[in-house]
Amino acid sequence: MNTTTLSLSRPGLRSLAVGLAAGLLAASLVGAAVAPAQAQSQSTNGDETVRTLSVNGTGRVNAVPDVADVSLGVFEQAKEAAAASQKAAASMDAVVGSLVALGIDEKDIQTTSISLNPSYDWNKEPAQIVGWEARNMVNVTVRDIEAIGDVVDAVVEAGANQIDGISFRVEDPSEAQAIARSAAVEDARSKADQLAADAGVEIIGIVSISESGGQQPQPIYMAREEMAFAADAGASTPVLPGEVELSVNVFIQYEIA
Repeated sequence: MNTTTLSLSRPGLRSLAVGLAAGLLAASLVGAAVAPAQAQSQSTNGDETVRTLSVNGTGRVNAVPDVADVSLGVFEQAKEAAAASQKAAASMDAVVGSLVALGIDEKDIQTTSISLNPSYDWNKEPAQIVGWEARNMVNVTVRDIEAIGDVVDAVVEAGANQIDGISFRVEDPSEAQAIARSAAVEDARSKADQLAADAGVEIIGIVSISESGGQQPQPIYMAREEMAFAADAGASTPVLPGEVELSVNVFIQYEIA
């Protein structure tokens, strides 16, 4: 076995020993300064830091809608801006009249956009204005689901030539949301129990809960060609509400031991 012996008899080696001793002293001082900081990071006001397990839970409920929102309007063209605007106004008056005649309350008819834009001939240089385009859109809330088909037919006959879509919803979703909320909390607890068991820890309480989510309306879109076909054929427009999904998401932090 080879053994190396260090002799401190020479000045250079003495200096080395002094340097090593100083370094060890500095390290011990730094360690003493760092240790309290580490201990402090693990405690709050003398109490141990709360250990947590965080999970997401989701609950979903399908419900039959009882309200429909229909986005519809008129689109008119003319050589002059005033003429296009007047044509659109007259057409929209007729459309609103047809809705009121069906029993739609005027408070359930809301203007969403009115626009007037020039139409250009892009084949000329520079491009020239050759006419004007006027558009008037409204959102209609229909509270009688079974009347949706009649509403679509009536407004098309009255002059509506744009239907951007129909969406269905539950007017008072509180009952369905309560069921979804309970399912979301149950889903979160199920996940937390599994994680706690796998990790070998015990759930002892709840630190915080937050919630998000809501209704997801089911939109139905109708192309202009379909509207024209239904009007020409004299057929009643079939509109099926189906079901809407209401979902609730919860984020829960559990305290563990």
